[in-house]
Amino acid sequence: MLIFCGLHASAQKVGLVLSGGGAKGLAHIGVLKALEENNIPIDYVTGTSMGGIVGALYAAGYSPAQMEKIALSKDFQDWVSGKYTSDYSLFFQKNGPNSSVITAKLSADTSLRLSFRSNIVNDIPLNFALLELFSQASAIAKDNFDNLFIPYRCMVSDVLLQNSITLKQGSLAEAVRATMTVPFVYRPIKIDGKFVFDGGIYNNFPVDVMKKEFKPDYVIGVNVSSKTFKEYPKDNDDRLLNRSLIYMFLAKSDSTLIGKDGAYIQPNLSDYTATNFYPVEELIKQGYDAAMAGMEQIKKAVQRRTKAEELILRRNTFNNKKPDLRFNAITVSGVNNQQKKYVERLFKRDKATFDLSDIKQGYYKLVADETFETVYPKIAYDQKTDNYIFDIIAKPKKSFKIDLGGNISTRPISAVFLGLQYSYLDQKAYNFGVNFYSGRFYESFQLNGRVDFPSRLPIFLAAEMTYNHYNFYNTSTIFIENPHPTYVEQSDRKIDIKAGIPLNRGTKISAGTAFISNVDRYSPTNTFNVGDILDKTIFNGVRFNVSFEQNTLNRKQYASKGRNFLMSANYFVGTELYSPGNISRNTELTNLIDLQRHNRSWGNIKVSDENYFFHKGKYTLGYQAEAVISDLPLFSNYYSTLLVAPAFYPLQDSRSVFLEKFRAANYLAGGLKNVYTIRRNLDLRVEAFVFLPYKEFHQEGFQNVDNTKAFSKWHYAGTAGLVYHTPVGPISFSYNLYDDPIKRNGVLLHLGYLIYNKRSIE
Repeated sequence: MLIFCGLHASAQKVGLVLSGGGAKGLAHIGVLKALEENNIPIDYVTGTSMGGIVGALYAAGYSPAQMEKIALSKDFQDWVSGKYTSDYSLFFQKNGPNSSVITAKLSADTSLRLSFRSNIVNDIPLNFALLELFSQASAIAKDNFDNLFIPYRCMVSDVLLQNSITLKQGSLAEAVRATMTVPFVYRPIKIDGKFVFDGGIYNNFPVDVMKKEFKPDYVIGVNVSSKTFKEYPKDNDDRLLNRSLIYMFLAKSDSTLIGKDGAYIQPNLSDYTATNFYPVEELIKQGYDAAMAGMEQIKKAVQRRTKAEELILRRNTFNNKKPDLRFNAITVSGVNNQQKKYVERLFKRDKATFDLSDIKQGYYKLVADETFETVYPKIAYDQKTDNYIFDIIAKPKKSFKIDLGGNISTRPISAVFLGLQYSYLDQKAYNFGVNFYSGRFYESFQLNGRVDFPSRLPIFLAAEMTYNHYNFYNTSTIFIENPHPTYVEQSDRKIDIKAGIPLNRGTKISAGTAFISNVDRYSPTNTFNVGDILDKTIFNGVRFNVSFEQNTLNRKQYASKGRNFLMSANYFVGTELYSPGNISRNTELTNLIDLQRHNRSWGNIKVSDENYFFHKGKYTLGYQAEAVISDLPLFSNYYSTLLVAPAFYPLQDSRSVFLEKFRAANYLAGGLKNVYTIRRNLDLRVEAFVFLPYKEFHQEGFQNVDNTKAFSKWHYAGTAGLVYHTPVGPISFSYNLYDDPIKRNGVLLHLGYLIYNKRSIE
């Protein structure tokens, strides 16, 4: 009897069951940590949803410490939120910034029926991350989950047949991706020809699968979710509705399924939600504490122990067998032959094999095109060559994208933004778009088209037609009358043709020619009476441009990381037409003819640099520097010269304020940007700038213009305020200060982006 009991104890097998629960499932890592610290053996693992992910990591040879490091990384937050700022995507493929805050993707079939994309979280970074994490373990196991470091099962749901499916073979990365596919959050994937979703819909606590598949002697079940309540929830109606989807997709976890030969662990997670993945350390600690609370019971029931040294040796032995992620082939499916050539050229290298960096670069180049509705990656191991095959399932569609945005402001500069893009892929990628701005201060229309050639050195050709209209007088009055309004109205039109190439992932060189027509209307005395006709200056001409730009900023406005460097050279040639209004005609100090015509030509070189270079804790320091050198001639009068001159826009609302003192033909400007993160998504920003013109424009008499002495004056600007970054754009409340006798002080509150289409002379 003693010998039999001893043999039974030494052969005692332990199964670990991990439930689903969204972000709460991070507590499973703490449970694993506690079990390993106490030398409790784990012979089998089954899991669902987040429990399936943690279980798969453990089965693939990751230690609890490694899992905790992954969960604490910024990459993990990007995976679960769908955000990614890949170093492998090419900046030159991105469109210029606009005021969009919401994007809806639609696809059109041959019957021109439109359909919205059903998932709300972008799975691009997640899909590739799962391949990185699990492909090597899957290769060792030959896609048999019994051959993993720990035998493993996970649950998925077939919502069409309304049943639960147990996955025990195939790609481990795909199994994990399937078990976490919450409907309407992540798009489903196909496994064995079936669209499958989160396993928690039908089996959130797979104790039955553990007993049926592995028949362990002892079961440890960890539940981090339950949708039933002893009484009706006291949440208000809105919160209850918001959480209802989570209750729907996470089935009840029944503790009685464990039975007498097992332990039931339920961490105290009442203060946490299934959708908040940020308190990683706290969630892991809750799991650890709950496991430690029941550890004595587990130790009494489980006599067998696994020494730490033996576990480390066995894990290292398994991990050392993992084949290196080296690829010898790229396969593409779901596309025609011409589209296949387009995709394959993105991965082309002058060598027989690819490493993971090559694959990442090609993958993120592909998804950056935005011409595919689906780009799903797979990795298969070829034992004969000891290499991997990277397979892409790509589904290009003639797709539409609708952008909505703009800004709401306490100043009369609010605007709405609407954009529409159409993308099509053949051997080349085609993109056509149109956008509109409409507001009291700013109106704009832009039509653009672009063709990308996926050659060894990618090239794009683009054409753009833009109309901008700025009315500075309309920003001078809203609730109260401004005693010093600005009587300036500007319109510009351009047709721009350009081409560009990347130098590396974050930089591009472009060159182009633009046909421009600017119409500026203004009051020479900055006064206006009903019936007055403003002076008008028209400039019709051509602009030739070459520019070098690098952009790695983390946000299109109110950035706190990265750099935006621009160096451009421009040459303008055209005709200035000046037509005086009645104010000028009635002035006794001038003797004007009806129309003045002058041929104008000049060039300029501009260098600007916004760089957030110092980071320590929650504090970030950046700078903005700008310099312009030009031989801009003096136009017919003071205002016509001022309106065509290069301008420095230091603050977020500078483009909506006509600042005479921040315009010059040649200048140096710059300042510091201090950003302190008070809490996640909430920043305190304090910025200060100086503007030093080489020679200021000086108004002489009624309309004449001249230059002042070199470097005789400098001007300042500054801002201090709070910025809260929301999913629909920033909310900013700031105090802005300008070195201007009229527009000196201002308080601005706005929601959304203060971004405009580029002017013809920029």
